[in-house]
Amino acid sequence: MHTTDATVPDVKATAGIQQRLADRDLAPGEHYPDSGYPSADLVTAAAKNGIAMVTPLLADHSPQARAVEGFTKSAFRIDWTSRTVRCPEGHASTGWHPVTQHGRDAIVIEFAKSDCGSCPAKDRCTSAARGNRMLTLRPKEIHETTAKARTEQDTPAWRTKYALRAGIEGTVNQALDVTGLRRARYRGLPKVRLQHAFSAAAVNVARLDAYWSDQPLRRVRTSRLEPLAYRLTA
Repeated sequence: MHTTDATVPDVKATAGIQQRLADRDLAPGEHYPDSGYPSADLVTAAAKNGIAMVTPLLADHSPQARAVEGFTKSAFRIDWTSRTVRCPEGHASTGWHPVTQHGRDAIVIEFAKSDCGSCPAKDRCTSAARGNRMLTLRPKEIHETTAKARTEQDTPAWRTKYALRAGIEGTVNQALDVTGLRRARYRGLPKVRLQHAFSAAAVNVARLDAYWSDQPLRRVRTSRLEPLAYRLTA
């Protein structure tokens, strides 16, 4: 159980949670957080520590990705050794610029205006006023980790595996229903943290009792509109 101020985003808590588990020799082989907790950097760092984060990474939201028919980053071939990138039309990049953006290492790739200006596929690649395509990449390890994760999460096998997340959501829901976790009973973060710790302990006791009493597992609750959604998407 980890309680923070309401203004702290979920992604800021991930590394600390994993480190505290590791300090107690309880680091998970697989970690199933929801989409609010991962980032490319966190997934890469966790893998180095032997933790596979099974979690959906946010999709590419570039204008090209939103256009569906545009050339996304995945359409470009990257040669990390020669530090060049080749576009889908065969043109090589003319600039490779390591930078720091928002406190993170990145690489800005630039293509020549002369190549982009006369390219028949320009409309699918860029609408920039400067007339040439620019790419922003993360360092090699992070870039490849992100690309691999996004590819895997579109497969049926990955979705079946991630279905285990339903059990986690069920635990959260039980804590809300049984202990009134949604509402803070005290003022001040230290007291609210204590309330949450008591709530977590109560859920553990309730689940142990259910296990020892051989109570059957319950399905995670679903919306009454779920059958309608299935009919609409069938």
